Parts: sequence; structure tokens; C-alpha cells
Amino acid sequence: MKSRFTRLSSYWNKSEHAAYLFLAPSFLVLVLFTVVPLLGTFVISFTNLNMFFTKKDFVGFDNFIRVFQDDRAIHSLVHTIYFTLLETPAQIIVGLLFASLLVKDNVFNRFCRSTFYIPVICSLTSIAIIFSMLLDPNIGAIPFLFSKLGLVAPQFFRDPTLAMPTVAFMTVWKNFGVTMTLLMTAMQGISKSYYESADLDGATSSQKFFSITLPQIVPTLGFCILTNLIGSMQVFDQVYVATGGGPRFKTETAVQYIYSRGFKPPYELGFASSLSSVLFAIIAFMAISANLYMSKKEREMR
Repeated sequence: MKSRFTRLSSYWNKSEHAAYLFLAPSFLVLVLFTVVPLLGTFVISFTNLNMFFTKKDFVGFDNFIRVFQDDRAIHSLVHTIYFTLLETPAQIIVGLLFASLLVKDNVFNRFCRSTFYIPVICSLTSIAIIFSMLLDPNIGAIPFLFSKLGLVAPQFFRDPTLAMPTVAFMTVWKNFGVTMTLLMTAMQGISKSYYESADLDGATSSQKFFSITLPQIVPTLGFCILTNLIGSMQVFDQVYVATGGGPRFKTETAVQYIYSRGFKPPYELGFASSLSSVLFAIIAFMAISANLYMSKKEREMR
């Protein structure tokens, strides 16, 4: 018995084996709260299950057929992709710009970094409420300033054309601090010898940025693009609070429509799960494509 315990102890004392023990809690959480719900959603999508579990019939691919026949479901997916195409590039560009401006370590830059990071730790719901009040045409401070300048204020959240770009702007304002911090950390890890050699060759600031900085931060840039892409495709909070999907469903996203079909009348969990599965497939395709493209770029930069 003792020798068996000794063999077991010696097995787990090895670093390559002990690592699994440290990974086990996180892996268990991942399985319980991600993998199991994902598999459950996929199974439910083949049934007509509702929130009260009064229907449990197997319906095959009927729910998926309904998804592609439902104009509102298709429009919600289109709106989600539209939001992603607005928000992700804007957040990467803004984060990259401020990371470049604040990369030097001094008191002023540290103050700016902390200030720009504050919205990240704030609730997205509270920020959406604040933006709704600021941009409200009746009581908002921004429309009031427009009126004082003799200008007609845009109907930011009420104009079908401006509503989604406004939501995207609000999201970028809230989240760009994370992208800025990650990219700035990557920039600070670049060896100074590269820039010293470039200075000796008479390179300009833009040449150093595109020839040294950008190639060196490609892995971090790829990570930021991938995480922002996945997060944007799951947009819900800010749209639900700021616009409720309006005006005329022009800002209704896939996750919001899933919520409204699954947890509001008619409580069709099966249909909502099938739309969730479709959304998952789209996110997986976009994420894998983006990852392969950035990996290719990373190999080319070496």
C-alpha cells in the first residue's frame, strides 16, 4: 500500500504531471459552465421544449428550418455582424492609437492610462443608461449643446441609421482600455535596439511604427482582434438597455432575439437554442478564420 502511494506521489511530483492538478479546477469550471450548457443547447435545439417543460417532443431540424425562414432571426444575425464590423475595427484602431501615444512611462501617461481604463471596470448596463440620458433628445446634455450652437441634434438612439453606430461608439468607449493596455504592454516588450538601429538609419516615426512596432505586436494584435470579434458577436447588454432593439428592430441582435424568444412569450427554448447554435457556428467560423489569418501574418513577419 505504501509503495503504491509512493509511486502515485512520485508520479504527481513531476512538473509535467503536476501541471494537470493546477489546471483541473479551471478545466472543471470550463466543462460545467461552458461545455455542458453548449451541449445542452445543441440537444434542446432538436426539440420543441419550452421554459415550463410542458413540451419535450423531438422535432429534428424543424427549428433550424424555422430560423432561416424567420425574417426577424435573419435580420438579427445581420445586425449582429454589422455591429461587429463597426465595433471591432474601431476598437482595435482606437486602442492601437492610444497605446502608441501612451507607451512612454511617465506620470502623465500613467494618469491617462488609469483614466481610460476606468470605463472597463464599470457596468455596461450603467454606462448604457448614462449614454441614453446624455443623448436623449428631451433631457440629454449633448442635444442641449447642439441647440445652444443653433444646430439640430441627431436622434442618436431613435434614428434607424444612427442607432447601431451609436451603440458601437458606446461599446468602443467602454472597452478600448483593455485593448490599449494589452497592445501597450506588447509595445513595451519590444527591444530598444530595434529603434536605435532605425534611428541610425534615419527612419521616421511612421516607418518605425509600421516596420518595427506593428510586426512585433502581431501576436497580441491577433489576440485582441479575436477576443473583440467573439465579444462583439455576443452583444446584448448595451442594446437591450439603450435601444431595446429599436427603432423598428434596427438594433436587435441575435442574442437579444434569442432571449426574447426563449424567455418571453411564447417561451420557445427549442427555437431559441437552434438560433444559438447557428450563432455559435458563425462565431466559430469567424474566430477560426481570423485566427488562421493572424497566424499566417505572424509567420510572415518572422
